[in-house]
Amino acid sequence: MVVLLGFFAFRILPGDPVQKIARERQMSPEQMELLRAEYGLDKPLVVQFWDYLVGIFTGNLGTSYVYREPVSQLIAEYAWPTLLLTGSAAILAIGLGLWMGQLAAWKRGSLFDKLTTSTSLVFWSVPTFWLALLLLMIFAGRLQWLPTGGMVSPGVESGSLEHVVDVAKHLILPVITMTAVVYAQYLMVMRASLLGEMSADYLTTARAKGLREDDVRLKHAVPNALLPTVTLVFMHIGGLITGAVTVETVFSWPGLGKLTYEAISGPDLPLLQGTFVVFSSAIIIMNLLADLIYRQLDPRVRRA
Repeated sequence: MVVLLGFFAFRILPGDPVQKIARERQMSPEQMELLRAEYGLDKPLVVQFWDYLVGIFTGNLGTSYVYREPVSQLIAEYAWPTLLLTGSAAILAIGLGLWMGQLAAWKRGSLFDKLTTSTSLVFWSVPTFWLALLLLMIFAGRLQWLPTGGMVSPGVESGSLEHVVDVAKHLILPVITMTAVVYAQYLMVMRASLLGEMSADYLTTARAKGLREDDVRLKHAVPNALLPTVTLVFMHIGGLITGAVTVETVFSWPGLGKLTYEAISGPDLPLLQGTFVVFSSAIIIMNLLADLIYRQLDPRVRRA
């Protein structure tokens, strides 16, 4: 299904890549036909689909119309910035969500519980692009505390300490944006899961043994409440990678998301198909890891 969608979905996009290139390079009709033949767009759709299938299984994802480079090479080049961005955001979102979620559940009905859950739900409901533009306008535009976009400032020597600090500065706003719109789901699931454990008999037994409340919460309640949350974590890491398209586009972050956005305007079909395969594979792999890890954490699933 993913393979079919990755091919046919982009064929319904408006625009002809050859015509767009022709307008930019002032090409004659004959040259346009030669270019269409070079790209294989003159072949029947069934033949194009077969070439696409062969390319996926052989690792040849074609050549980008715009960059004139192999798609697999472009994906390898742009993958690291996306992994850096999404990895940083995932660590922050997971840590913040789980920590605040278990505290909110243990202090159910308190001011802390009400503030954390309401704030997280507000961020969760905010459109990602809107929050990104707002942060960009305030901190990069009006206050000028942080860079407006990109990954590295011009003239910074690669590999130096200055380069590391500069990348970190460029990383702040996109990471905050992605963290803010994601951590709420971890918080809410952790809170709901822990609330379900708080009335369990084993916690009453732990308290009867004289354990402090912090020990009861951290050593007994939280480990059991983590089971459904761990599954959610891995399932949404794949979605976090695909969600980088909006954030990378707003902040001009040179990753797979921005590459996908630029490919849509073509449309650069080989590049779109290649990034779609990568994003789909990330989701499938993360879902598989979630199932495998859940089986290891919960003996009841293994016995079933």
